[in-house]
Amino acid sequence: MTQRTAYRTCPLCEATCGLELTVEDGRATKVRGDRRDVFSHGFLCPKGVAITELHDDPDRLRHPLVRRGDRLVECTWDEAFAEVDRLLAPILEEHGRDACGIYLGNPVAHAPGATIYAPVLAKALRSRNVFSASTLDQMPKHVSVGAMFGTALSIPIPDLDRTEHLLVLGANPLASNGSLMTAPNARGRLRAIRARGGRVVVVDPRRTRTAEEADEHVRIRPGGDALLLAAMVHVLFEEGLTRPGRLAAFTDGLAALEDATRPFSPERVAEHCGVPAADVRRLARELAAAPTAAVYGRIGTCTVPFGTVTSWLVDALNVLTGNLDRPGGALLTTPATGAAHTRGEPGRGSGMRTGRWHSRVRGLPEAMGELPTSTLADEIETPGEGQVRALITVAGNPARSAPDSDRLDAALSGLDALICVDIYRNETTRHAHVVLPPPSVLQRAHYDVVFTRLAVRNVANWSPAVLPMDEDALDEWEILLRLVGVVTGQGPRADVAAIDRFVALEAARREAATPTSPVAGREPEEIVAALVDAAGTPRVGPARLIDLMLRTGPYGHGLADGYVPPPEPAGVGPAPSPRAATERPDVDTTLAAIRDHGLTLAALEASPHGVDLGPLRPSMPDALRTPTGAIQLAPEAFLADLPRLEATLGEPVDPEALVLVGRRHLRSNNSWMHNLPLLTGGPAPCTLQLHPDDAARLGVTDGQTVSIASRAGEVEAPAEVTDAIRPGVVSLPHGWGHDADGARLAVAGLRPGTNSNVLTDDAQVDPLSGTAVLNGIPVTVRAATREPVPAD
Repeated sequence: MTQRTAYRTCPLCEATCGLELTVEDGRATKVRGDRRDVFSHGFLCPKGVAITELHDDPDRLRHPLVRRGDRLVECTWDEAFAEVDRLLAPILEEHGRDACGIYLGNPVAHAPGATIYAPVLAKALRSRNVFSASTLDQMPKHVSVGAMFGTALSIPIPDLDRTEHLLVLGANPLASNGSLMTAPNARGRLRAIRARGGRVVVVDPRRTRTAEEADEHVRIRPGGDALLLAAMVHVLFEEGLTRPGRLAAFTDGLAALEDATRPFSPERVAEHCGVPAADVRRLARELAAAPTAAVYGRIGTCTVPFGTVTSWLVDALNVLTGNLDRPGGALLTTPATGAAHTRGEPGRGSGMRTGRWHSRVRGLPEAMGELPTSTLADEIETPGEGQVRALITVAGNPARSAPDSDRLDAALSGLDALICVDIYRNETTRHAHVVLPPPSVLQRAHYDVVFTRLAVRNVANWSPAVLPMDEDALDEWEILLRLVGVVTGQGPRADVAAIDRFVALEAARREAATPTSPVAGREPEEIVAALVDAAGTPRVGPARLIDLMLRTGPYGHGLADGYVPPPEPAGVGPAPSPRAATERPDVDTTLAAIRDHGLTLAALEASPHGVDLGPLRPSMPDALRTPTGAIQLAPEAFLADLPRLEATLGEPVDPEALVLVGRRHLRSNNSWMHNLPLLTGGPAPCTLQLHPDDAARLGVTDGQTVSIASRAGEVEAPAEVTDAIRPGVVSLPHGWGHDADGARLAVAGLRPGTNSNVLTDDAQVDPLSGTAVLNGIPVTVRAATREPVPAD
């Protein structure tokens, strides 16, 4: 028996934990947390342990599928791409580029091949009908920070390891392991805040795992976050508690924000947000008085009718209290591969624009080059010029993740062509004409391009593939570039290597044309030729582009040979705690070497546990990319939405009305991990939580099957009666409903759960970002009535 140890970053959620895998005779047999990982220090959640089950899952697709009649059958890659070309070419020719849409799912952000090359495919398609999971999740945050700071990824990250006060709204990092706040071992980090005398406050309708760890849990009414935050801003101005400090020199809109929030006194909003006025005032005062503090909001603040306004007010509070861009507050990252706020002329940019075009049927605005997924069914169903007749999905399951999903499910079944890049035959891909499966996560190299840009500490880690690809398999980036060949008219046998080289040369040209780049003025051919591995072999695919991003990023020295790490020490010491770089001589030494020589992919390849680039650090005003070079504290579009928010204060509050919210589970990540036995055991996760008072009023008992109905649809689920949820609120997890004919998910099918998105309404969106309203859905609940089961 041959045995070896392999290290890699887990790609199954946003925490990016380091894994240590035992590989025996070509099979991964054991998974542990990597105690020497520079970021996670040995922490591991159940999803990481299940990574081998994902690889070995018999339902995971190993070969392409093509539709023959009413069946999906295995075929060769050449046959699959010939069918893609046969289906798409005439649609594009006859009906134009907008006749083919593309949908990018959540896992795209977890895979460098998809992260880098799916946008290449979308650009090559030249269709305005681009959709993604972003408008089912975090798009309000992109829109708000884009307006305030100039780029869609200029997201201030709470400095968890140094803050003295953390205010969390609509987030459950102990279940999500972060989320727009990459933070392995969130529990340990939150406990450390309290251990050093700090305070953690969680605002949520449910007593989540995170709320249980907090000093205080505020049971807000769903959707009331915008009112609460506006009232806290009101208090800061009213009581003279604003302390922007150094930020005042480059912040516009203080007076405008004060005027705009004057109508939102705590006394006026208290009933509608569900938080007593005295508590609102106290929360504002405590935030202002803390030595350092950070306000953090997530999916519960985004997927609501005022998602963008709420996201904006989160960072407005960080600015007003002087906690933006300072240690212990909320700061931008300095990722190794760079970001829009680290490139170009410091302190100035073109800003972020939205609404450059609108959806054909409902006129919803574009953001980040995407249209809202809530209108995808409209675009498929509605005849006329620009109707979506074909759709390419990449790692997405919109038949379960999108609102009014029964309607979208039916629309997908009527497409002339549905091409899916996916490892499963799930509720969406069961309708496909062609399914193109990438290798398993253990068969692909990995670098977290997205989540290192959102991390609570600057780190970089490259993971080589743990296992070889299957014979005749294609890597994910090769699949996507072969699709590029089809949609650009090069045919089903396009030269993938040539397309990949073209992509690399274009990236090199952009860098060469950027005056502030370390390769400015160099020839693109010269730049690409320098992107080789330690043996001098030319890199290809994501590795080549990541090497380029590292060399031209904040720690790179262009085409220089770069930092050479010292040999790895023998033995494994105790896991270090995440401390500031000034307390870590090893970090200081590494950073000094990188500053002298530059960071390259070769350095990461020689550092299996990653490279620690230190804590988050102040970067403003240099990191601003607004046209004025200042923080825009009061963007006009956001101020214009406040009267709509104020109008909600005139609506009656019905004490017996019920509203639905979602919830996360540590063992789940949307809809794509429910086929793994390690993650699906234990108590049934797909229950309807409701408060004992509501249960008594409705005559519902614990465990009883109940019917939940909304304007969009009706589902059934077992009741879970618990005082962990606020009265008037019920909760279902999202991503379930694995009982569709034609799907092949054997484990998930045993416990299919309930598809909560049957209840969400695709007509309801946040108007500023187009994001679906997935929380605060009005529902009715009653005991389900069923026909008695006849005796055998």
